[in-house]
Amino acid sequence: MRRMNRKLMSYLAVIMFVVTTNAAASSSNGVTYDEHTQAATAGSMLADTVMVRPLTLVGTAVGVVAFVVTLPFSALGGNVGEAGQLLVVDPAKYTFIRPLGVF
Repeated sequence: MRRMNRKLMSYLAVIMFVVTTNAAASSSNGVTYDEHTQAATAGSMLADTVMVRPLTLVGTAVGVVAFVVTLPFSALGGNVGEAGQLLVVDPAKYTFIRPLGVF
């Protein structure tokens, strides 16, 4: 039982990390990736490939699930488009569209 609780807590910690990472990434206030002036290095590309992209992929999946779960409430509130943008589109863009190694 203790082992299962530890495993569950580990999964929850990872999910919370990914969700907060995606929330920070999606609140870039309209800054496009072309506007970043930093040059990607081999180390940043490796870190992006090994750590950041898999976590943001999980975060995108969590955002899709959250969007589907909250869809009835969003529909009642009339903000389905905004919810879809923040929970699905922005994390997906951060995961798949931005250049490798540019955070």
